[in-house]
Amino acid sequence: MAPPSRSARAAVLASSVQRSKPVPRPSQARRAFIRRAVVVVLVLAALTLLTVSFRSPTAGALHDVQGVGSTALRPFQVAATRVAEPFRDGYNYLHSLSSAKSENARLKKQNAALRQAAIIASARAAKYPQVLRLLHFEQGPTFPKDYRAVNAAVLSSPAGPFTHTLEIAAGSSSGLRINSPVVSGAGLVGRVSNVFPDTAIVTLLSDSNSFVAARDLQTGVQGGIRAGPSGTLALYEVKKQLVVKKGDEIVTDGTRNARYPDIYPYGIPVGRVSSVGASDTATFLQVQVQPFANLGSLDAVAALVPTKPRR
Repeated sequence: MAPPSRSARAAVLASSVQRSKPVPRPSQARRAFIRRAVVVVLVLAALTLLTVSFRSPTAGALHDVQGVGSTALRPFQVAATRVAEPFRDGYNYLHSLSSAKSENARLKKQNAALRQAAIIASARAAKYPQVLRLLHFEQGPTFPKDYRAVNAAVLSSPAGPFTHTLEIAAGSSSGLRINSPVVSGAGLVGRVSNVFPDTAIVTLLSDSNSFVAARDLQTGVQGGIRAGPSGTLALYEVKKQLVVKKGDEIVTDGTRNARYPDIYPYGIPVGRVSSVGASDTATFLQVQVQPFANLGSLDAVAALVPTKPRR
């Protein structure tokens, strides 16, 4: 028997090695088709139910089915609500806490602004009585004639018990000059001792170098106001035979001679007699005077400037 040829063996081998193409299993294709069909059916059913639900009356078989489904699902809904409730409460608490902090910060800021406004208003109100009394004094009968008032704020008060000067916010540009009288709404304060263009230094009545020719308004007794012990005022050079009583009002005496005008015009209130004493060996009475002006607490004063030039 002759051996098969080489070509025949190659053909046989090629035919045995060649594989056929894989054919999809009928079960897999069927499963994919079933899944697609189920999705389509569910979508169509949902659309149908929605349409029927909107178009159906409030009562009927569909609504009964919905009621049964709702009843069946209610336990799950209650359970879900109870599970979510702590998280919801925690969120509400954090939100409320954040809102409370923001509101607290806003209220603190508003309270600080109101407190500052109240302090400013109180500070202005504290100065109002002095300014009002000063206005009344300028319009009153005791305001000296032939003078005009230059109102000025007090920039600095006496720094201590041994300081008897203050600085005011008016100067030579407003007509002030050396020895211009300075008053408050209550009475005489002192005189200008140094002047600048926009400010001036005022020496108070309590200064040891101050002197004011004065008169007892009730008895007509004349004397001189000087600083007494501990910064008090005293009416000096009042003879013992003259009558001065406690409570008498003391005013500036001025002068009757136009050629030698006094620093202070006549009639400015100075103070009230607080005590009267005498000793056997003294020639003059010891008359203590309480000034009308509060020399240690002044917010506003007025410098008196002549309206007519002096000859």
